[in-house]
Amino acid sequence: MLVAAARASARARLEAVVAASRALRLVSGSADVPLARQLQVLRPDVVLLDLDGGRLDVLLAGLPESAAAALVVLTDAPRRARADLAVERGLVRAVLPRDATSGEILATIDAVVAGLVVLHPDALADALDAARGPRARREAQPARGAADPAQPLTAREVEVLGMLAEGLGNKTIASRLGISTHTAKFHVASILAKLGAGSRTEAVTIGMRRGLVVI
Repeated sequence: MLVAAARASARARLEAVVAASRALRLVSGSADVPLARQLQVLRPDVVLLDLDGGRLDVLLAGLPESAAAALVVLTDAPRRARADLAVERGLVRAVLPRDATSGEILATIDAVVAGLVVLHPDALADALDAARGPRARREAQPARGAADPAQPLTAREVEVLGMLAEGLGNKTIASRLGISTHTAKFHVASILAKLGAGSRTEAVTIGMRRGLVVI
């Protein structure tokens, strides 16, 4: 695994996160060597990239089409990272905020290694819209509350939905579950997307109709 960051402090922090996991093997990179060259020489399976204000599209344009590494991108602005286009190309497998916790970063790397794509809530809407494709965007939108049977809620999402029914906010949900607020936001965004809900209240209402919430 390779850590790429322009700032030495950011690189040191991320390398420490990776080094703390016995399941990951860190390869030494350098801020003075272009990322494309490091990918060719070191051939890492995963790259943990601190975007640090840079543009993801510009960075990807400089990488070879044959690059096999999966990129986990940390950025101050997940939505402006244009994660939808990046994921379409296949290189970027995760987009997280730069203040993501060590636990979130390691969990994301595990998910990426398992073949999953992980997006922060701010980037999720763009990615979902891109995944629908031009034809789907031209079609009429489905009625709110129409659940997608192909996207059932996970056990954790059902748990979070129950907390939404209690009227709890993201910070309280995060505290109860022992997760970060960012992760709580991700679960809520996923719940709304899967249930086709436009708000937390609507999600709870749909959940009650489906027997996912008992009050």
